[in-house]
Amino acid sequence: MKLRGFEFEDQPWFPEIIRDSMTDYLRFLFHTFKLYQPVLPLIKDALIKTDTHHIIDLCSGSGGAMEGIYENLKRTFNPNIKITLTDLFPSLLVYEHIRHETNGGISFIDNSIDACDVPLQLKGFRTLFSGFHHFEPKKAVRVLKSAVDARQGIGVFDGGDRSIVMVILLMIVHPILLCFCTPFFKPFRISRLLFTYLIPIIPFCTIWDGIFSISRLYTPDEMLQMAKEVANSDYTWISGKVTNRFGMSIAYLIGYPPISNNKYKTYGIQN
Repeated sequence: MKLRGFEFEDQPWFPEIIRDSMTDYLRFLFHTFKLYQPVLPLIKDALIKTDTHHIIDLCSGSGGAMEGIYENLKRTFNPNIKITLTDLFPSLLVYEHIRHETNGGISFIDNSIDACDVPLQLKGFRTLFSGFHHFEPKKAVRVLKSAVDARQGIGVFDGGDRSIVMVILLMIVHPILLCFCTPFFKPFRISRLLFTYLIPIIPFCTIWDGIFSISRLYTPDEMLQMAKEVANSDYTWISGKVTNRFGMSIAYLIGYPPISNNKYKTYGIQN
């Protein structure tokens, strides 16, 4: 099931105030329900194999899952872990809030960063959470190639299944959660209340984008095939699926350059 169409939040003309509110909702979901908790062992292993304690998060939206990832890694893996948020349309108000809440453990780049062309000075293990499906196949390969060309590790994590059942659940659950949880999203915005309750643009666009997102999710095999298209790559690529406590599948693809034995080490406490 592949649908033709567009997602509102990908469009440069889409109002920032609506886009940020939509990604605020996703951040609330990911952080509150810890939807990406099962991928933590994969991230820890990748950080060890790439010998880094710095994560460069691409397509961060409003921060998505990164607060929970940061808290867990700092507590159970490496107290010196650092995360840098980046996005094509950075949500600066939220990023500043997250930086304050984490005492600078999570920082951000305040200018636009294209995941297909990440500046070489941004060094660290690259991650994409719920973002890879936004790229059509040729651009998705470019995202991977950008990491390979810079000799940086990369991990792609996309939750959900490409199925009609997932679409139906989305259409039932999202309106309920948006209705009851919107006042609790941080940082607080009056505009979010206006465009959720009085003029329900946010719920409409969130559900619209969600349906198209589900239809565009890549399977582990599809992602692995993209990795193989990266020319002259000596990377190790691993793909697969894990399932969270709500039964949602998370497809992943992880790639990293050859491991130097003298760099293979562990940090902190391992779960």
